[in-house]
Amino acid sequence: MELVEKSLLVLHFVGLASLLGGFLVQARSRPRQVNPAMFHGALTQLVTGLLLVGVLQGMDEPVNNAKIGVKLLVLALILALVVANRKKDAVPDGVWGAIGGLTVLNIVLAVFW
Repeated sequence: MELVEKSLLVLHFVGLASLLGGFLVQARSRPRQVNPAMFHGALTQLVTGLLLVGVLQGMDEPVNNAKIGVKLLVLALILALVVANRKKDAVPDGVWGAIGGLTVLNIVLAVFW
């Protein structure tokens, strides 16, 4: 079961890299868009995060449900912004910044909470 947990954690990090990398690659681009890397990264984070919680609970490992709930809420906001804007030719700077800011917030919550 530990192999499954570690594999899911690696995939969770890959999703994070895809979401944040997709955001950062457009830092100097105009117009900014929600690219496929951001969409698939956010979905990967959602699926692997939920599976990680299930695996940890199945192994009777302690899970901070408040932390998971807040991180899930932040990811839901990210996903809502990504899905709502993924087919647009141009995303407003505020929306694009919110996607990046919320992504960084989720990283900060994971590390410091």
